[in-house]
Amino acid sequence: MTNEEILSNLAQASMDSPYRGKIFQVGGSVRDELLGLAGSPDMDFACELDPLPFLDRLVELGIASGSVSTYERFGTAMVQVDGCELEFATMRAESYDVGSRKPKVQIATLDEDALRRDFTVNALYKGIEGGPVLDPTKQGLQDLKFRVLRTPVDPSKTFFDDPLRMLRAVRLKWKLGFEFADGLAKAITANADRMSILSPERIQGEFVAILSHPTGPNALQELLNLGLLRQFIPELELLSGVDQGAYHHLDVWNHTLLVMTRLWELNRADSDTVLSALFHDIGKPQTRTVEASGKIRFFGHEVVGKELTEKIMKRLRFSEARVQRVAFLVGAHMRLGHFHEFGTSGIRRLIRDMGDLLEPLLNLVEADSQSLSPDVQPLNMAEIRRKIDEVSKETPRSSLESPLDGKEIEALLNIAPGPAVGKAKAFLLARVLDGDLLPGDKILAKAILLQNWPSLADKSLKN
Repeated sequence: MTNEEILSNLAQASMDSPYRGKIFQVGGSVRDELLGLAGSPDMDFACELDPLPFLDRLVELGIASGSVSTYERFGTAMVQVDGCELEFATMRAESYDVGSRKPKVQIATLDEDALRRDFTVNALYKGIEGGPVLDPTKQGLQDLKFRVLRTPVDPSKTFFDDPLRMLRAVRLKWKLGFEFADGLAKAITANADRMSILSPERIQGEFVAILSHPTGPNALQELLNLGLLRQFIPELELLSGVDQGAYHHLDVWNHTLLVMTRLWELNRADSDTVLSALFHDIGKPQTRTVEASGKIRFFGHEVVGKELTEKIMKRLRFSEARVQRVAFLVGAHMRLGHFHEFGTSGIRRLIRDMGDLLEPLLNLVEADSQSLSPDVQPLNMAEIRRKIDEVSKETPRSSLESPLDGKEIEALLNIAPGPAVGKAKAFLLARVLDGDLLPGDKILAKAILLQNWPSLADKSLKN
């Protein structure tokens, strides 16, 4: 169902009711329509009356599915129509306590409602029955025409009241190709420390949205310049100015931005890979050393980087599964640094260790390799992928396991469950990866294990 069809259904539902002419589409969906953009299918609405009875009516008529969700904290309610989220709020004025972004709400006129909005281009209203676009601030349509991001009231008040709007300002500027109005950037810098009142989840959501667009690297630079990045990921600010030596023409910060840009150019910028590119060298400031010859080294930066990635993503309340995926990629991003030295066994180990993260790793490595100094030959990723595909077809990842399971090893060696069983399985797996033992060859596996177990068991006891 298109937005037009949804609006038509809402208009029909408002007929012969007090809500006729009292409900207005507002915000990003109006803005994007005027810009000729597809935008999000989700829509926001402002009502001159309490919207809850109208939303109940939508459910009763079968226009909305499920039930009405209310968010008393923010004075809004939401229903779903054909999978689209429609959020409704009574027209209101807001005031804020210093330590909270939860507003105190009072009923207001449409003109007053417009003043509480984040930006003038998001304070444009359109009746669900159609008609002209209303511009209560008298600046929204002009700012839209000239692509200017301006707050309806003094920007310091707008950002002090709800500091999440500062991140949104950066996102919209770069996503839509706008410019900040005079004084807006200065107001953001002055209120940057207000981000301390935001929940990690809210910051995460806006930050991920920033990174989910090709202009994400530009927006990141803006976050750094405005003093916003240090408010929630100060570790990234430390990358700026860190010289990397001969193989790099950029410092760590600008190299990181270039790697992210390369992912978009390669059309491989899925969310987790973009995050892994953002954090892939975050361990370099802590591991930088300079040899007597002047050569710069970053020994173990991928290990430190993995630990820092986990710390940062947990702090921002990412899901544990996502933390582990991104951190694993960061920790593995140096594994292909010397791929020309890889034999078949090394490729098998790579396939087994990376699992479904193998392709994201290859994408990250390719973007990283293409971001070195122009006089450094990048990795031949086509050849690397060909070799990996060749080995994978010969020995699929599902076959890269010990031919004997734990029970079979216990029976063969007459041992109890415990670490020794794991040691035996690891020994057999290593033989499979080295190509000395075919996957599934239980007979040879038993012979090899019986032959080598005395020395393995002796080492296990010494350890």
